Amino acid sequence: MRGNTVKGICFIVLAAAGFSLMAVFVRLAGPLPVMQKVFFRNLVAAAVAFLMLRRSGEPFRIGKGNRTAVFLRSLIGMLGVIANFWAIDHLPIADSTMLNKMSPFFAILMSLFILGERPVKRDWLCLLVALSGAALVIKPGLGLTSLPALVGLFGGFCAGTAYTFVRKAGQGGVKGAVIILCFSLFSCITVLPFFLLQYEPMNARQLCFLLLSGCAGALGQLGITMAYTYAPAKEISVYDYIQVVFAALLGFLLFEELPDVFSVLGYLLIIGTAIYRFLASKKTA
Repeated sequence: MRGNTVKGICFIVLAAAGFSLMAVFVRLAGPLPVMQKVFFRNLVAAAVAFLMLRRSGEPFRIGKGNRTAVFLRSLIGMLGVIANFWAIDHLPIADSTMLNKMSPFFAILMSLFILGERPVKRDWLCLLVALSGAALVIKPGLGLTSLPALVGLFGGFCAGTAYTFVRKAGQGGVKGAVIILCFSLFSCITVLPFFLLQYEPMNARQLCFLLLSGCAGALGQLGITMAYTYAPAKEISVYDYIQVVFAALLGFLLFEELPDVFSVLGYLLIIGTAIYRFLASKKTA
């Protein structure tokens, strides 16, 4: 059991590195339309999910009772990726990453409506503290300059809601690779008209970065899937926040970005709350 937990931690750290690199490659691709970036990211993810499904030998099966959950996961997840990519282009990478990492707290809230799971008082307190930390990152009162941060927070909300629908579909017996493939294909097909209308010619360097963003995103998705195969969320989920450290380091080394004092305080509140909830969950278990 202990060995599996260590493997789970290693895979979740690998996922954090993958998602951090994805954000960097999205930024390095330059001022291309968001839909163009989203299309290539999901095109690679769809190919990886297809290969995973084929290698596993599992049939492509959703089941009549799971179609709504898979559709809503795909739709809301796509909106989250669009919002996250837009925020990456307009915020320091560490800030956009932290706002996206609000997703576990939004998942607590949405589980009440989607799964009928009633959070305990501790969960509500954690949600309020985490939102306070997000407010420090967003810095309300700065007028329109806070719009990118609000979009980033919306991306975190969409991610948390999408993960809740993933759980609902998983409870219905839908395999992870099937969910990823549906989400990736749905995103590609949906953004394709916008991609074609807004298409901007790319040089080889930009195309390479977009494909690398897809590979890094697929690595992150694979790492998350493997991590939770080896260990339950209550034992390893807090390690996912190392992604913020990776993002901050890459943002500083590549783009000379330094978070301000308010953002750092926000990071501490959100990460501290995640650690508290992690320890409290282990104690309860």
